[in-house]
Amino acid sequence: MLDDILKTPQEVRRDIAARAQARRLALNMSQKELAARSGVSLGSVKRFETTGEISLTSLLCIALVLGDLEAFVSLFSPLRPENLFTMEESAPRKRAGRKRHES
Repeated sequence: MLDDILKTPQEVRRDIAARAQARRLALNMSQKELAARSGVSLGSVKRFETTGEISLTSLLCIALVLGDLEAFVSLFSPLRPENLFTMEESAPRKRAGRKRHES
């Protein structure tokens, strides 16, 4: 778990691509078949498995076909307040605050 926290975004991207490829192979599916089922171009599937680079929409389409779309549903879920009082004190933010310059 600690190793996952210390990874760079590039390492995480490559790990996700490797796990997607392993899942595809476990399902006995070719890259061409994954591309056809997901609606993602074959070139994008190949590039994803090689470099980890892919658009979010294409990644979600691939995750759906590989049976792992649910993992994205909880991504960036609302933070849980420590208690009810904390929740009542702070309304959900809709935008970031202004940066103030020191004079």
